[in-house]
Amino acid sequence: QVQLVESGGGLVQAGDSLRVSCAASGRTFSNYVMGWFRQAPGKEREFVGAINRSGSRTYYADSVKGRFTISRDNAKNTVSLQMNSLKPEDTAVYYCAAAARLSISTTRGGYDYWGQGTQVTVSS
Repeated sequence: QVQLVESGGGLVQAGDSLRVSCAASGRTFSNYVMGWFRQAPGKEREFVGAINRSGSRTYYADSVKGRFTISRDNAKNTVSLQMNSLKPEDTAVYYCAAAARLSISTTRGGYDYWGQGTQVTVSS
């Protein structure tokens, strides 16, 4: 089992930046691909981005490419999502997820463990 706990959400204005983090415990963190997803009210949970096990490769949804950056610290068992130039349409609950796989997955089914989520609200 892997336990994931997100933190750092909040209310910001359009154009602001925000960093959300996810702390992992339970198993060897570096064995897991880490992903970020988000879910807005009334919408499906969607892929935001992911990072491979070593942190050498990332992949992002087109909607956040160039604005969001994922990083990880395998020594501290954490993964972070830096969000810049936030837009009202970025408002959602943000979830981190862990996948026991070799390559990045962009689908919900590709992930084995999920955090409880953290709310990010961007006002216009």
